[in-house]
Amino acid sequence: MSTSPYPVRVAAELDTGLTRWLWLLKWLLAIPHYVVLCFLWAAFVVLSVVAMVAIVVTGRYPRAIFDFNVGVLRWTWRVTYYAYGALGTDRYPPFTLAERPDYPAHLDIDYPEHLSRGLALVKWWLLAIPHYLVVGFFVGGGLWFGNRATEQTWPVVTWGGGLIGLLVLVAAVVLVFTGRYPQNIFDFVLGLNRWVIRVAAYAGLMTDVYPPFRLDLGSDEPGTARWSLGTDTPPPDGPVAARSDLGSPSATDQAPPTPTDQAPSTPTDQAPSGPSTRSTPSSWSAGRVIAVVASCCVLLVSVGVGAAGVALLVANGSLRQDGYLMSGAQTFSSPGYALTTDSVRLERGSGTDVVPQRLLGSVRVTASPRLGSDVFVGIASAADAARYLGTVAHTTVTDVRSPRDGGPVYRQSPGGAPSGAPTGRDIWVASAAGPGPRSVEWAPRSGDWVVVVMNADGSRRVSSDVSVGAELPVLHTVAWVLLVLAALGLLVGGTGLALSLHRSPRTEGEPGAVH
Repeated sequence: MSTSPYPVRVAAELDTGLTRWLWLLKWLLAIPHYVVLCFLWAAFVVLSVVAMVAIVVTGRYPRAIFDFNVGVLRWTWRVTYYAYGALGTDRYPPFTLAERPDYPAHLDIDYPEHLSRGLALVKWWLLAIPHYLVVGFFVGGGLWFGNRATEQTWPVVTWGGGLIGLLVLVAAVVLVFTGRYPQNIFDFVLGLNRWVIRVAAYAGLMTDVYPPFRLDLGSDEPGTARWSLGTDTPPPDGPVAARSDLGSPSATDQAPPTPTDQAPSTPTDQAPSGPSTRSTPSSWSAGRVIAVVASCCVLLVSVGVGAAGVALLVANGSLRQDGYLMSGAQTFSSPGYALTTDSVRLERGSGTDVVPQRLLGSVRVTASPRLGSDVFVGIASAADAARYLGTVAHTTVTDVRSPRDGGPVYRQSPGGAPSGAPTGRDIWVASAAGPGPRSVEWAPRSGDWVVVVMNADGSRRVSSDVSVGAELPVLHTVAWVLLVLAALGLLVGGTGLALSLHRSPRTEGEPGAVH
């Protein structure tokens, strides 16, 4: 098996004396980290898009963005290691992007001096697909169990934690009964997590080196026996080698280096050959991190608002039929003599069903018969419709659902035949009758209203495809308001992000730096 160094280095050491039962509560204890990581990963996505543009234009990954994204991966790995991605430590993860030598989980990535412009466009979605399939099995959806004896669905037992989750669960059960975490399971879990993190870094455009299809098991990266710290965080006590030992180094590793030693003893020595250097994250104060995350959230919301504005403009310009935005046609049927809607209340003042005409405009209802008879569609006040259909067998549509969700919900009202054809009544504020599709158009006004669909001759069994729509004259204005808000949000978010990522030159020992 090849042990050539990979620019993404993941290491961890298994704590001794793990608590037998603490792992049952870690889902609760880790909630603060999960909340923070939601925002950090939102920023990670936005910054990765910005980085992709920068790589395509300049061939370089902006250093400030690289440092931030490495910190997000590092933070995620520490929480994963503490929680149900490994359960390898009971020490609570620190709230920081920086490397912490006193914590048993470590992650570092070589900063690439140059990246391929073309690969930046394809590696995160196309080239990484084989790895996505493997990682999907590792982290979730890899195992499932079910039981369906009949058409009736019985309780189904599922497992969505993937191979890593299953192995960690086994280790937790062993820990409960023996007080020890099985070393062979730990080594395997570390190898799986190492694979996942390498793919995440590759998909995040942090390296052009394709992740190897291999499991590098154990606490340390292949070819190394100890973790070498980056330059961003000094060890809290004693020399680096005394604090960062992971596993059991060989005697050669423990011996003092000589001029002829080839063992990696500095960040430069450990970096793989090629135009890359060890990552040296800049100082990230809490305020700076919050500013970056807030700016990225503003950008994400602005993009969503802008997409909604564009969608409304497209709908307003290309989806109208004779000036109306129409819903899709849906089939409604009644074994009786009429189909009606529940009463809809329209008011000019306050109320639960307020629909101002200046917002809605005129409405249109179109009905197409399915049984060959001429169709009638009309709109009447709820009181007039109740007097006409009070003793008539008819069906009221109480809920409109898609066929996939079971179709419309009806309420049946028993009765006899109507006293006459609907076309002979003067109760309709708008009506149409005849063969083929028929439409009525009406300007809403205050009151309680219902829509009625019948056969034009008043005969039994009604079935029609019905669609509704409205002019919505305010749609154009709403679309442009959303676009203006999106532009302002992009300006504010972009400016805030640029200011947050910018750092003035500082010396290595400058006081006040927060790691």
